[in-house]
Amino acid sequence: MNTLQLFSLKGKTALVTGCDTGLGQGMAVALAEAGADIVGASVVEDYSATQKAVEATGQQFSYHKVDISDREQLYAFINKVKADNKKIDILVNNAGIIMRKPAAEHPDEYWDKVISINLDAQFILGREFGKHMIENGGGKIIFTCSLLSFQGGINVPGYTASKSAVAGLVRAFGNEWGNKGVCVNGIAPGYIATNNTQALREDPERSKSILDRIPVGRWGVPDDFKGPVVFLASSASDYVNGTVLFVDGGWMAR
Repeated sequence: MNTLQLFSLKGKTALVTGCDTGLGQGMAVALAEAGADIVGASVVEDYSATQKAVEATGQQFSYHKVDISDREQLYAFINKVKADNKKIDILVNNAGIIMRKPAAEHPDEYWDKVISINLDAQFILGREFGKHMIENGGGKIIFTCSLLSFQGGINVPGYTASKSAVAGLVRAFGNEWGNKGVCVNGIAPGYIATNNTQALREDPERSKSILDRIPVGRWGVPDDFKGPVVFLASSASDYVNGTVLFVDGGWMAR
């Protein structure tokens, strides 16, 4: 197999959660550009932008509206995806939420919602589709981690706890499933211009302090994740397992 063939996803089907905007949308389109059909999922009604971009690549797109914090909805969604698709080759466990309030004032409601979406659902999706991949001879699972999988952050204790745990799931699943043909890895985005960082970008002081630390000197954009996600989803990464790839403009190197 030559180098270009290693990165091809032709004949593969990828499930991408949180696909309607931002990083999820960018990664779904990248996988489609590499040849994969896309099964998208999110909590919103309007997924037309993602559908249009995926179908423009010539690949198929299907969509499921689901609130993954609702356990009943989550399991119904998983069963529906398995029923509708003979095989899910790639899972991009991307859907997540961030809720900001200082730790001393961080309410149970914030904590419960963030942990439910960012950790509980990620574990269940990883377990269920990991099992599916093992039964079908292999696959790739990619979690969206965070810089706060490794740092403490400010005013986001629930988010930090959840993303630290997700990095643990990458290692735990990878340890158990690597010899079963399922590679499990994570991508840790730096400071990316998405809905999640809007409050930071609109705060001149915080925005300046962030940009001053990033060696490449800019906020990231969803297109910065095209190469990394295709790499981790493809045969090019068959000996990469249980690791988290930083896509952060050099933030963690400082």
